[in-house]
Amino acid sequence: MEPYLIPALDGVAYGLLLFVVAAGLVLSFGVAGILNLAHGTLYAIGAYMAAWLADGGWAAVPLALVAGVVASTAAGTALAGLLTPVKRGDHLTQALLTFGLALAGGSLLVSAFGPEDLPVRVPVALDRPIDLAGHPYAAYRLVFIVVAAAIAVGLYLTVTRTRAGMLVRAAVDDPQMVACLGVDPTRVRVGVLAVSGALAGLAGVLGAPIIGPGPSTAATVLLLSLVVVVLGGLNSVGGTLLAALAVGEIQTLGVALLPTAAPFLLYAAMALILAARARGLLRRWSMA
Repeated sequence: MEPYLIPALDGVAYGLLLFVVAAGLVLSFGVAGILNLAHGTLYAIGAYMAAWLADGGWAAVPLALVAGVVASTAAGTALAGLLTPVKRGDHLTQALLTFGLALAGGSLLVSAFGPEDLPVRVPVALDRPIDLAGHPYAAYRLVFIVVAAAIAVGLYLTVTRTRAGMLVRAAVDDPQMVACLGVDPTRVRVGVLAVSGALAGLAGVLGAPIIGPGPSTAATVLLLSLVVVVLGGLNSVGGTLLAALAVGEIQTLGVALLPTAAPFLLYAAMALILAARARGLLRRWSMA
């Protein structure tokens, strides 16, 4: 199994990145009821901020994080306002509107940063391989795994152990009761879309060295996030984490084990899981 250690670690890093992105999509759909097809564009905003501001020094890291998170949070909040007229509409209307916004946002990013994929410079101390069981492995990816795992734990604890998480879960199950408690469900939805944008932007900044900024970034991230959400459950943080890790391993180990079949493995696995769920062989997950 030693030759597959590096692909397996890459799968963990890739999966945790997808989780941070997809968790925002879960929150926006599960709480706000918004099918946000512009979510990949919010990731791309963070990734472009990282490429623009990162210069190989440590000082640029917090600057890129702040810029990426603030920009994507603002975009998520603006999205909430634009979606207000259709918040009670069908999901097809929401999908068409957010897809149009995604195309417009993608065009603006290409106009601002150019039509080529951009390189992202990480701090010099992390831009080197380290020895891992006799194999070189990128130091940045190991650090990313630790940071993303901490984000995953923090998000899970926030949803399951805090008052804000309680309101989020209550807004999913019984928004009328939330209103009776003196909390406006509309504000909860707007806040959730802002947090969803912040998660996407944070993932974009941290994950830019893994899935870098380019014209196809938004579409790629959105597609993979939708796969993760469908597999993990539309209102489940825990299920999303498991699904994201599974998708990450399928994407990386699949290339190492079955390179010719790798492009089809993910969708074959998705078809099998959905078929098993339809037959009641797999249980659905709750928001926790």
